[in-house]
Amino acid sequence: MNIGSAARATELPRKTIRYYEEIGLVHPARAHNGYRDYSDTDVHRLKFVQRARSLGFSIEECRLLLSLYDDEHRASADVKALALEKIGEIDRKLDELQSLRATLSRLVETCQGNDRPDCPIIDDLARA
Repeated sequence: MNIGSAARATELPRKTIRYYEEIGLVHPARAHNGYRDYSDTDVHRLKFVQRARSLGFSIEECRLLLSLYDDEHRASADVKALALEKIGEIDRKLDELQSLRATLSRLVETCQGNDRPDCPIIDDLARA
């Protein structure tokens, strides 16, 4: 199938599909006219990457996941370890976001929000 059909099948932009090919995540065949010819396997790999990306995996992590997917002798422990690392990363980000929210909430509570120019939010930002 051509790139337009692959884009519709995966719901990925053509530009993204071309990028994934450029960095070696997919390897579509070339038709006699030079156009990309995506197989069902290529579309499946694109969907795999799309799902992994939606779960927060980086391009390099997707590359590793694809290599594990392709390895029939892989240990599921390797896949689980990668997923556990991602969960730890997500937990760290959540902690950071909760801390940011708490700080911003505290600043908002101290701001009068009236017509006067004094504002603890601006004062705090200016301390940086």
